Amino acid sequence: MIEWPKSNDVLGTVNRGNPAESGLCTLCRADCKGRCETWLSSLKGRKMLYPRDFGWVTAGSSNTCHIGVSYNSLRIQGYNYGAKGIPPGLTSSSDDCIFPNVNIETEFGNEIKTKARVPLMTGALGSTFIAQRYWNSLAIGAALVGFPIVVGENVVGIDKEAVIKNGKIEKAPELDRRITTYLRYFDGYGAIIVQMNVEDTRNGVAEYVIDKYGDKVIMELKWGQGAKSIGGEIQVDNLGYALFLKERGYVVDPDPTKPEVQKAYEAGSIKTFARHSRLGYTDLATVEDVYEAFMSSVRYLRSLGYKRISLKTGSYGMEGLAMAIRFASEAGIDLLTIDGSGGGTGMSPWNMMETWGVPSILLHAKAYEYAKILSEKGEKVVDMAFGGGLAREDHIFKALALGAPFVKLVCMGRALMIPAFLGSNVEGVLRPESKKAVNGNWDDLPAAVKELGTKPEEIFAGYFEVQKKVGESEMKNIPFGAIAMWTLADKLAAGLQQLMAGARKFSLKEISRDDLVSANRETERETKIQFITDAQDERAKEILTSGLKARVAKKSS
Repeated sequence: MIEWPKSNDVLGTVNRGNPAESGLCTLCRADCKGRCETWLSSLKGRKMLYPRDFGWVTAGSSNTCHIGVSYNSLRIQGYNYGAKGIPPGLTSSSDDCIFPNVNIETEFGNEIKTKARVPLMTGALGSTFIAQRYWNSLAIGAALVGFPIVVGENVVGIDKEAVIKNGKIEKAPELDRRITTYLRYFDGYGAIIVQMNVEDTRNGVAEYVIDKYGDKVIMELKWGQGAKSIGGEIQVDNLGYALFLKERGYVVDPDPTKPEVQKAYEAGSIKTFARHSRLGYTDLATVEDVYEAFMSSVRYLRSLGYKRISLKTGSYGMEGLAMAIRFASEAGIDLLTIDGSGGGTGMSPWNMMETWGVPSILLHAKAYEYAKILSEKGEKVVDMAFGGGLAREDHIFKALALGAPFVKLVCMGRALMIPAFLGSNVEGVLRPESKKAVNGNWDDLPAAVKELGTKPEEIFAGYFEVQKKVGESEMKNIPFGAIAMWTLADKLAAGLQQLMAGARKFSLKEISRDDLVSANRETERETKIQFITDAQDERAKEILTSGLKARVAKKSS
């Protein structure tokens, strides 16, 4: 098993817990006082692209030994001449071909195109209480930056204030809050996506959303996610709430209706209950059955009036992956998110996370292979997003390149929640009256924040950019977590622009698999990305052995 380093002296980062390949701790706490790379990037922004203490240090890479198959074992190819995808109005001169001019806008969709300023989207932020607590920061930050955010499953079902009668939602205040919070700052870039599972389907979420919001919302069908192979879970510590969820039709474990369980709760030996969602398609036995059921669901959503539909699938085996790609393509849906193992969660069985499913890079490599098969048959392939343990700008580049030209977005879950946590904690200290409202966890600023300043405009590198966008008077309504989200997104965007400029690709659609090389033979075998010294080797030998001078002379004459 690969062990990732807990600290990076060059960037001045330290992980509180055990780091994963993403650079995030395996357990990411809302009250964390730092200082992983994503945490610091939410404060310092693009400064985190460079080694610390300029003028006093030199730095050298430690990442030259690549073991096993992972995104870390893909390297990005650089080129020493040329420029592709130069944005309109610019030339191929060195004055125009600079990294700030790299266009990283993207779009996805079948008939209706949805635009995003950066090729990012959030993972599904559903019924876990941490998503609920930090939604304002998450949604406002995503809307200001201009990328899609996903309202995950079960939001209506667990809402005590929601009113559901005979399978029809009459009132859904938490779902309404989530949608309207995003739409308040939506400016045409990004999207609000609402996910729907078995219970949501029964509860009439699709009908409620289309009646109230029309085509402002993308409806997402859910097959699964990378973190688990069963439905979503939350944990509650109140017997009354557990009974309420049981009555709402959920699986609650242990069963709160059993007298012996209630006695154990009263005695204190049982302190919490886990609410589970149901598995989908349990009554189906063949691929043909699933095809028919999926197509029927898509037709029904279209009959309701949905013009944009997406699908989220998890790290099932190759059969499930092929089904997702083909069915989504034939149905003409707008986006397929493929979430590999390594993807995060608000709550999943831990050993299930550790042992089930297909790791992201393997799943994503096969997704490209299968999409290409359909494309070569002349079929239109659904636009895709790759997710599962991705957090940095190099991950964005690699995922887009590995799946090019089919992948339009990179899905990040936990990485995009960190700025919401961090900003809320800062806001709770600097605005004590808001501490409870924003779910701040700190009583004072930690040293890693104080070294930057004691005012928000000193602490967040993106503060004045957000102020420019919303106006000085509106800043009082912008959560610090949203400012932190902007700051992190700016760092990711600048880092992606730099990597693309180095690959001589000045617009996102020009990124290709040729921009990657494999750092070991095992990665080459699994991804079909050429080994690092085999890539361009034939062209290199031609330069060495061909009559280059004669060809140049002939061309000149």
